[in-house]
Amino acid sequence: MEIRVDGMTYGYGDLPVLHDVSLAIDEPGLVCIIGPNGVGKSTLIKCINRIIDPGEGVVFVDGHDVTDIGQKELAKVVGYVPVSTSDSFPMTVMDTVLMGRHPHQRMGSTSDLDLKIVKRTLNMMGIKHLAMRNFNELSAGQHQKVAIARGLAQTPRVLILDEPTSNLDVRHQVQVTELLHDLAVRNGMTVLMISHDLNTSAKYADKVVMMALPGIVYRVGTPQEVITEEAVRFVYGVDCRVIDDDGRPHVILKGALPDDVIREMHRGYDSMFSRRPG
Repeated sequence: MEIRVDGMTYGYGDLPVLHDVSLAIDEPGLVCIIGPNGVGKSTLIKCINRIIDPGEGVVFVDGHDVTDIGQKELAKVVGYVPVSTSDSFPMTVMDTVLMGRHPHQRMGSTSDLDLKIVKRTLNMMGIKHLAMRNFNELSAGQHQKVAIARGLAQTPRVLILDEPTSNLDVRHQVQVTELLHDLAVRNGMTVLMISHDLNTSAKYADKVVMMALPGIVYRVGTPQEVITEEAVRFVYGVDCRVIDDDGRPHVILKGALPDDVIREMHRGYDSMFSRRPG
C-alpha cells in the first residue's frame, strides 16, 4: 500500500513544525523515521493518520486523500501505536488487544471473528500466555508488545508506531525492532516507526527517512544511502565515523561538534536546507 505526502506544512500556533514535506513510501517493509528532537517526526505520522490535520498539503493512502476517508474506515487499513507511556489499563491483555477490533465492529459487539483475530495476534506476538493477565501488571517490554498487538488486531495494511522502543532496555529494543521487521516481511505490510537509535535503524530498516530542522525530510533511501558521516554530522551536530557492518552502516560517535563548527558547516545553506552535502 502506497503512502504519499505532498507539500505538508504544519505549525502549533505561531511555531512552525513541518515545512513543505513530501514523501512517498510505495513498498512494504520496515521504514524508520529518524532525526533529532523537534524536527516534526511525531507530527508527520499524526498527520498521516489524521490524528491532526495539516495546515497545508495532502496525504494519500493507496491513492485516496485521507480527508475523504472516515476515521473508522481509515483505522481499518492504518493501525497506530502511540508513544509508550506508563498509563495503566484496568483490564486484561485480551480485552486491551480486543480494543483494536473497534473499527470493524458493528454497534460495539464482539464477533467470533474478532476473538479469532485477537487470539491469533496474541499468538503471533508471543504473548498468548498473558491473555488473562491484567495489563497494569506487565513489564515495559510486555506493555509494548500488547500495544503493538492492539494495533495489529486492526488487521491494517500499514502500521504506524511512535517511538515503540522508548523506555525499553537494549534487549527489548532489539527484540521489538526485530519483531516489527519480521511482521513487515511476513505479512507484506508497511511498518512505519519513529526511532532515535541510528544503529538499530541502520541494521533493521528497509528504508530510512531522515528529518532535519526546520521540519523537512532531509534524505530518504536505504540505510546505506541515508546514514552517512556527512548527513549525521550535518543533521545531528555530532562527529562520527560510519563503518560497514555486514553491508549495513554502523555509526561510531566521537562527540558533539562545537557550536561554531556547526554554524560554519551550515553557512551558505538556507533555512530549508535546499543544498545538502553528499
